[in-house]
Amino acid sequence: MSIEIESADVVRLIQQYLKESNLSRTLAVLQEETSISLNTVDSQDAFTADINNGHWDTVLKAIQTLKLPDKKLIDLYEQVVIELIELRELGAARSLLRQTDPMIVMKQAEPERYLHLENLLARSYFDPREAYPDGSTKERRRAWIAQSLAGEVSVVPPSRLLALLGQALKWQQHQGLLPPGTQIDLFRGKAAMREQEDEKFPTQLSRQIKFGAKSHIESAAFSPDGQYLVSGSVDGFIEVWNFTTGKIRKDLKYQAAENFMLMEEAVLCMTFSRDSEMLATGSEGGQIFVWKIATGQCLRKFEKAHSKGVTSLQFSKDNSQLLSASFDMTVRIQGLKSGKTLKEFRGHSSYVNCVTFTPDGHQVLSASSDGTVKVWNTKTTECQNTFKSLGGAAGGDVHINSVHIMPRNMDQMVVCNRTNTVVIMNMQGQIVRSFSSGKREGGDFICCCLSPRGEWIYCVGEDFILYCFSTATGKLERTLNVHEKDVIGLTQHPHQNLLGTYSEDGLLRIWKP
Repeated sequence: MSIEIESADVVRLIQQYLKESNLSRTLAVLQEETSISLNTVDSQDAFTADINNGHWDTVLKAIQTLKLPDKKLIDLYEQVVIELIELRELGAARSLLRQTDPMIVMKQAEPERYLHLENLLARSYFDPREAYPDGSTKERRRAWIAQSLAGEVSVVPPSRLLALLGQALKWQQHQGLLPPGTQIDLFRGKAAMREQEDEKFPTQLSRQIKFGAKSHIESAAFSPDGQYLVSGSVDGFIEVWNFTTGKIRKDLKYQAAENFMLMEEAVLCMTFSRDSEMLATGSEGGQIFVWKIATGQCLRKFEKAHSKGVTSLQFSKDNSQLLSASFDMTVRIQGLKSGKTLKEFRGHSSYVNCVTFTPDGHQVLSASSDGTVKVWNTKTTECQNTFKSLGGAAGGDVHINSVHIMPRNMDQMVVCNRTNTVVIMNMQGQIVRSFSSGKREGGDFICCCLSPRGEWIYCVGEDFILYCFSTATGKLERTLNVHEKDVIGLTQHPHQNLLGTYSEDGLLRIWKP
């Protein structure tokens, strides 16, 4: 989809910037040379209110920079002249009538209408019936003029040019074109030169962050723009890291002052909004907090989001809702505006371990310890499909750890369960491909994540080993011993070949190719 940008709109953005910077001479020259005019007011409501209340000095000042049709200008000036005559401000009425461009145009085009005003001016009294011969009134005329002029002007949010440049930079950051902390030359676009990296599996340790054995982390996530790595610990601390140095981010004022984001119980899961500005965290006690990452401020608290620990979270596309799963066997949607639970999806008979929206947001996928993946209708909350997972030695239900949508093939999902096999399944529940650790004992998978483009599936087993499966070849391409104790989870950087692993040994390790 290509977006056409009108050159006239670019000129208008520059004109607005000039107007806000009080560069009025430059603005006038630009309007004259391009014959493009800004035609904006700060507020449409205020503009029409000024006309309705007869604040003509403000109105006449506002229209100086606007390009309005002659006919509408004549109507406006005529009304101002009539009201000045009513107020017996005859000198002002006379100069407006005889010396302004719209009135001179009126004199040539509609001489009778002009003479009517000259006659009103010559009278020693003011008669409204004579001033408004069509049976109208001052108020009605004002309202009619306000409505007619409102259609000619538009309102543009302030600093539109700067806002658009900011959004463009944010998008580049989001795409990984601007690495964290890069100084950027806006004019030459110097920082934005990175080519897309080939996806490679990790082979070596890049950084290691140590937490005390009693305060190991239970969750971690990279932000979608690739700027932050956040961890949530068993003692409730939420910390933002510089993953290049492995140190706490002190450029965030609240962290420099040791005022960390904090929950009352262990932080079991977290997720970022798509713009990377908000972070939602879920606790062992069933609470969900939403934070503003730049300031560390808590924007919203759901004290009783679930009756047991929250296991998985995801923001809706528009950031207005939060999807959550829990040990209480339910999936829910929480409303950020209302601070209340909006919907509940019931049907699993054990813990729900992972939940995600489908890319269009119409459905929800959930993975549970009852051995099933369920597909739900987001709108009606009804269960549309239930898929039994693979394996299970004694014919019992196999705990499903997680479900992930394939980035490049939205019609497929990766399902990771507590066996030595991870599968790609389509939305009808058919297994498209399966990958196995090849281990009979101790090779059951505990957690899983995908590379950004879905070329690699990374799983960690009970044996503390990372298994790297290629979705292109269908083979196990690499194994790597990542920890000494049980691994809790994995997190993948959104556009660099960096994989975070964290374990009960109190370490968060970042691996690179």
